[in-house]
Amino acid sequence: MGVTRGWRSALAGTFAASLALAVIVAALGPALTVIPIEVLRLVVGALLLVFGLQWLRKAILRASGWRALRDEDSVFEREAAAARAAQRDERAGLDWYGFTVSFKGVLLEGLEVAFIVLTFGSTQGSIPLAIVGAVAAIVLVVIAGIVVRGPLSRVPENTLAFAVGVMLTTFGTFWGAEGAGVDWPGDDAALPFVLAFVILVSLGYVTALRRRRLALA
Repeated sequence: MGVTRGWRSALAGTFAASLALAVIVAALGPALTVIPIEVLRLVVGALLLVFGLQWLRKAILRASGWRALRDEDSVFEREAAAARAAQRDERAGLDWYGFTVSFKGVLLEGLEVAFIVLTFGSTQGSIPLAIVGAVAAIVLVVIAGIVVRGPLSRVPENTLAFAVGVMLTTFGTFWGAEGAGVDWPGDDAALPFVLAFVILVSLGYVTALRRRRLALA
């Protein structure tokens, strides 16, 4: 939006969405602390599995060749063309198309980040540490956006999606099982083994699907 519609409206939408996210986090944070930890881990684990398995499924299909890799350049050009073609509605010195799209994008993506921060922090008893990690990630994204100012075509998007899917699936499995009453051997020390299992199973699916695709070719 900044490149195609103007930075003022894009940054205004981003700022407004950030304020909305701050209000949501401030409201939900204390509410999560009153939920019993077992119930919280079961619910959080289930939701993380929903997110993680969706990311992992797409990454596996792309890595095995059953689904085309995401072309960041073409996606950027398509979105930029749509933004340039949209009608201008300027009031109060703002382009409301650029403001609305920026607000919606930051809010929706930010809600996912806020959910992960709050749930990770609540289940591990350290929301401030989770917030520090999220802020550090935001700073890195902002720096990357300032430096690149265009499509991140050189970023290994599918590799990142695979990694995120693996991590969310691992924590979702671990916490969901704990919430259901499972006692992991070694408690948190079992996490690396769950992670290794998820990675091996995922890579196994990639190999099997790739062989199947070649056999059908």
